[in-house]
Parts: sequence; C-alpha cells; structure tokens
Amino acid sequence: MRRKEQKLLFLYHKTTNIMIKAIIVDDEKKGRDLLEILLKENCPNVNIIDKVSSAEDAFFSIIEKKPDLVFLDIEMPGGTGFDLLEKFDNINFSIIFVTAYDKYALKAFKFSAIDYLLKPVDEEELKAAVQKVIKKEHATDSNDFESLTYNYKSLKTDHNKLALVTGSGLVFVEIKNITRCEANGKFTWCYINGQEKILANKNLGEFESFLTDYNFIRVHHSHLVNVDFIKSYKPGRTGTITMQDDSQVDVSQRKKEDFLKKLNKI
Repeated sequence: MRRKEQKLLFLYHKTTNIMIKAIIVDDEKKGRDLLEILLKENCPNVNIIDKVSSAEDAFFSIIEKKPDLVFLDIEMPGGTGFDLLEKFDNINFSIIFVTAYDKYALKAFKFSAIDYLLKPVDEEELKAAVQKVIKKEHATDSNDFESLTYNYKSLKTDHNKLALVTGSGLVFVEIKNITRCEANGKFTWCYINGQEKILANKNLGEFESFLTDYNFIRVHHSHLVNVDFIKSYKPGRTGTITMQDDSQVDVSQRKKEDFLKKLNKI
C-alpha cells in the first residue's frame, strides 16, 4: 500500500472512531425526535446526551453535560439560539444551527463561518456538517458568533449595520458608508467613506451575497461597488468606473451588461 493511501486510511479510521457528545435544542418535539433519528442512521459518531426545548434548558444542560456539539434552533419561545450563546463568556463547543426558512438568518449565515442546516434536514448535508466538526475544519471563535448574532439582529431590525470580523476583532460599519469592496485572496478590503479601509476575514463572494440588496453590484471578479458612490463611467470594450473619491474600478466584459442594466434603473 502506498504511503498516501496509508495516510488516508489512517485519517478515515481516526475520524470514524471519534465519538461526539451532542445536545439537540429545538422547541418542537417532532423536530428533536426527527433529528435524533437522522443522526442515528447517518452519523454513528454522534451520541445524543440530551434533548431540550428552550434556550433556558439548553443553558443548564450545556453547563452540566459539557457537550462537544450543540444542534441549535434559532426561534424558540423564551429566547433565541443567539440569546443562548450570549450567556456564555467562552463557547468551547461546536455549533450547528438547525433552522426553518428565515431570509434574515440565511443571509447572516452565508456571511459567517458557522454551519447551518435548513429544515427539513437533508441527510447528506447533515453528514457533511458533522464531518466538519469531527475534522475541526472550521475553528470558530467568539468573534464569529458575535458577528453572526449582530448581523442577524441588524437585518431583522433594519439597522443596516454590518459587523466585520478582522484580524484584530470586530469592526461595526454602516452599510450605506461602504463605497466598494475589493478582493484580497480569501479576504476583502472594505473601503469606507471618509475612513481608513478595513481588511475583513471574508471573501468577496460572501460580501456580494450580503450586500446585493443594498444597491451593490459585482462589476469584476475582484470588485463590488456601491452604486450610490459612482461618479462616472467611461465606456469601452469593458469600461472603467470612477468613484466619488476618484479611485478607478475596471468593469469586466462578463459583468458589463448587468452593470449597465443596473445603471439604467437609477
């Protein structure tokens, strides 16, 4: 057997032999029981040590039983899943959110590094999410949870602010003041009107999914611009945008048609 094959076999046995203690938090009994059945059938590594129906019960269960993983619903009587997380000074367990369709939650999750499953839970997506926990592919820190919580609540209350995770912590900005975003590998430079630019720990695609509803448009694989800050546009085979701060942004040929359609609607 080749060395590479031996390594892959070792990693397979290593991950499949790991047992994870988990708690299910869902206010609906049917939801709790169904998820338990799906886990037993598809994720033998997961040992369900408790099932609770509220954020309050979940808090005490987590403290007492010390799970490795919590499957957490969002909207529950007496407090949301986010309210539960805010009670902990240090979150030393993995979380997979399990939620019904919620446009605000989905937008916030897509802008975070935290896993979520949409009800009804798909078996393959469940297995993939559990494997990420086993392999610890996404080390989540408190900034990720704080960013997710803030962005979700901001979306629901129309505060129109965004919490950016940076190398030094969280930075809160008003969306209307973001002039443009520029790709920098896995990160993104956010240019803020009248302020220093900010390097955020998200890629440009994640910014695009979050900001499209706020008059932003992707004009290039490396550029996302706020239409409100466009000063002029120079046409050509592709084109060049001049922003209000006199910075220039190229428009790719592939993005040109969508960009011009958006300009015509202003």
